[in-house]
Amino acid sequence: MKGKKILLGITGGIAAYKIAFLIRLFKKEEAEVKCIMTPASCDFISPLTIATLSENPVYIDFWNQKDGQWTNHVDLGMWPDVFLIAPLTANTLAKLATGYCDNLLTATYLSAKSQVFIAPAMDLDMYAHPTTTNNLNKLDAYGVQIIPAESGFLASGLIGKGRMTEPEDIVKRLHTFFMFQNSMLGRKVLITAGPTHEHIDPVRFIGNHSTGKMGYAIAEEFLNRGAEVLLISGPTKLTLVHPKLQVKDVVSANEMLGVVQDNWQSYEIGVFCAAVADYRPIVQESQKIKKKEEELALTLIKNPDILAWAGEKKKQSQFLLGFALETNNALEYADKKLVSKNLDAIVVNSLENDGAGFGYDTNKISIISKNLQITDFPLKSKKELATDIVTFISKSFE
Repeated sequence: MKGKKILLGITGGIAAYKIAFLIRLFKKEEAEVKCIMTPASCDFISPLTIATLSENPVYIDFWNQKDGQWTNHVDLGMWPDVFLIAPLTANTLAKLATGYCDNLLTATYLSAKSQVFIAPAMDLDMYAHPTTTNNLNKLDAYGVQIIPAESGFLASGLIGKGRMTEPEDIVKRLHTFFMFQNSMLGRKVLITAGPTHEHIDPVRFIGNHSTGKMGYAIAEEFLNRGAEVLLISGPTKLTLVHPKLQVKDVVSANEMLGVVQDNWQSYEIGVFCAAVADYRPIVQESQKIKKKEEELALTLIKNPDILAWAGEKKKQSQFLLGFALETNNALEYADKKLVSKNLDAIVVNSLENDGAGFGYDTNKISIISKNLQITDFPLKSKKELATDIVTFISKSFE
């Protein structure tokens, strides 16, 4: 972290007492630290302590009440390599999620140009509340990196999840960020994600349970490493915002194929994560089908194989990664898919494994390379696996 600029936002929670040690860890690694405190945080830790340890003035208000000098939140937002808000209370979390700007810290967040990290800290019932979950999901969709709260003893006397991650672990998280930062700078990545919907009539479709979480997590990881990403997304409830991200929303397999055909030759890396429907109705009714007979027969026709098309058109300089979700004989089917579709590697997972597959926030995968070498990964969050997958791909460009 030597020479890295870290802007630290401190909000009014009891976990603020840990920030003195966190600053010491940053300074020990020769990082430059500036701090913004909310007025409420000053009740939990002294601005003098923060200023002494950071070796910089502390910013609290929009202006200095002693000399009337203006504190420019835009300049503060442009200064750091990383903006870390720790501890993050439920109150400030709600403000960040809604764009409510009533103090210097929240104004600086809205002006921030660097990667933002947050380390929430609150009582377990507050942390588990649906509003908190919704607010965290919003920030996640905006590209904010979340350092989740841990379980442990809380100030209320209760034991549960809501305790701010320990300073040493926060430093490790930033180590990882700086290690990979810009490692994919200049790379162009095309990613497909989510399901496809094949319409039967205007209100019904053939689809699957894919949520798009894995594909979106991979897109976010590439973006965090400096890559330019084209995300071709089937219907999902997810959002992702980044200046280097272009999103193309599609519905059907044919629509997804069209976007892939228009763009694949311009990209170095392809990650085909979408769960594309294998079949579609031959006839798509223009009006809703009315319930009449006891049985309704649908005639289906095979959809185009998007991954096979990309493999057929793949240039020597391109890297193509596919996905295989199986219910049995997963490695055997994945091996065949790897060869038949001219892939450089394939990610395989099985619905036989608990916590893996559609809808979960976790997954358990294996990556099979072109030389049929298998790398197994234990059950992890999809965000952690996205880091593993992108790291695997990046080694091909070292």
